[in-house]
Amino acid sequence: MKNYFSLYCYVCIFLCISYFLIHSYPLEIFNKVTPQENHVSNLIQRYQKCDLFTGHWIRDMEQPLYTSKSCPIMGDLRNCFLNGRVDTDFLKWRWQPDTCEISRFDPKLFLEMVRGKSMAFIGDSVARNHMESLLCLLYQGEIPENIYWAEEGRILKYHFRNHDFTLMVLWTPFLVEENEIVSHGIKTDNYTLHLDKVHEVWLKQLPSSLDYAIISTGHWFFNRRFYLYQDGALIGCVSCSEPDIPKYDFKFAVRMSIRTALEYTERFKGITIALRTFSPGHFENGGWNAGGSCTRTSPLHELSDAYKIISTYNVTLELRGVQLEELERAKRRGGADRRLLPLDVTRAMLMRPDGHPDIHFGNVWKRGSHDCVHWCLPGPIDAWNDLLFAALLKETV
Repeated sequence: MKNYFSLYCYVCIFLCISYFLIHSYPLEIFNKVTPQENHVSNLIQRYQKCDLFTGHWIRDMEQPLYTSKSCPIMGDLRNCFLNGRVDTDFLKWRWQPDTCEISRFDPKLFLEMVRGKSMAFIGDSVARNHMESLLCLLYQGEIPENIYWAEEGRILKYHFRNHDFTLMVLWTPFLVEENEIVSHGIKTDNYTLHLDKVHEVWLKQLPSSLDYAIISTGHWFFNRRFYLYQDGALIGCVSCSEPDIPKYDFKFAVRMSIRTALEYTERFKGITIALRTFSPGHFENGGWNAGGSCTRTSPLHELSDAYKIISTYNVTLELRGVQLEELERAKRRGGADRRLLPLDVTRAMLMRPDGHPDIHFGNVWKRGSHDCVHWCLPGPIDAWNDLLFAALLKETV
């Protein structure tokens, strides 16, 4: 009986002390939810039911998060102001979804989200353009170290030591194995594509435990001849004239390349894949090699306006459709530990003919040419990383 009485006393003392502590100190001491965690939770809740990719460009008079001075590792080819561009109106717009508001990119918050992880941008030079934008944004939170440079900068790796985060870009314009056709010792800019084999850069450069991959392709498939192989056998061609070879549209080659790339990433357990849809060029009054240019200084207000000025408008949206279809196919194949999400920038960027370097891209070998494919830094491409951050947060629950 005495033991029961002692136990009863101890319980009473414990309850009294607990009551005193709870009512004498702020709840945050016990809850331990930091303001940053609360902010992230609010963002996740905000983005859950939001269509991030349907909206408009609205005025934003805030200064860009970086300049060439605050991002000294910016590549010269995208540094439009260094190369003579003087207008700045194209910087004073931000992407606004119709169903929610996207917060401005937060470098420190992004670095916390990717702490201890690795992220690869896989695709052509527009993929590198995207990575350079993210690199400059993150540079405002921590100065990274360049740990690998190869293939004239086509393969780059940076490490953010304080966050143990590795950011890389792997240049592979078709995603799959390619061989340029040489005739009489001269390169022809036509290719054989092995649609069932990823490019060797995947095999050699990707770490065994990749956490994030942003995959994209498109521009290199235009205006070229391709001979398509599968299982080592020729199955058809694009833009060829041989009568005995089955003919395919270039969108078939894009589809199969994306399919192979997405299937290859199945080997990475727990990986998050973002498929970035086609980013349009804005050549007006001619093609890229036929006098076309992009001299506009402000965005279009409606998507329908793009139809009036961009000759490849319909093809651009068809290509976007192919990419999103392949993403849905991969979702049906994928397991529960694999996250696949769209980074659907096509419609937003159709309205930004003002964001390209045009003649302000500093390539001495192409003096007088017009770059209406890549994007100025800083510029509209920075919105891709606002969307990437929002999309990744949206997929965390």
